[in-house]
Amino acid sequence: MNAILSKLPYSKPFLFVNEILHIDENGAEGTFTFDENLDFYKGHFKDFPVTPGVILAEAMAQIGLVCLGIYLIGESTEKQQFAMTSSEIDYLKPVYPNEKVTVISEKIYFRFGKLKCKVIMKNNNNEIVCTGTISGMITAL
Repeated sequence: MNAILSKLPYSKPFLFVNEILHIDENGAEGTFTFDENLDFYKGHFKDFPVTPGVILAEAMAQIGLVCLGIYLIGESTEKQQFAMTSSEIDYLKPVYPNEKVTVISEKIYFRFGKLKCKVIMKNNNNEIVCTGTISGMITAL
């Protein structure tokens, strides 16, 4: 699983994957803890920091789509790039600084370089924070 993390095209401060708990041809599961010192907390909401929805979507995409895509393409000889093509996400609960979330994805399909997944994010209380579908394309660089 460390091999997958090393192939991610992100680095801090825009890496939203701490660990991959499980991955196979049908989906992925991983975690991320939103450190209170991340820059976006300074201005998203004054005196009451909340993780922006766009960042939650990014964490869902990195764990649930990109990590799974890396696993599915395996040891390709070509260098690959991932691009999110669409998402439809329902946000149900806020995520606060220092909260650890778990992202679980289930592959809907992977064909012609396009991966589509159903993705759920849960908090430490096992409550669904957000849920939806995310699609992306895998292209050679």
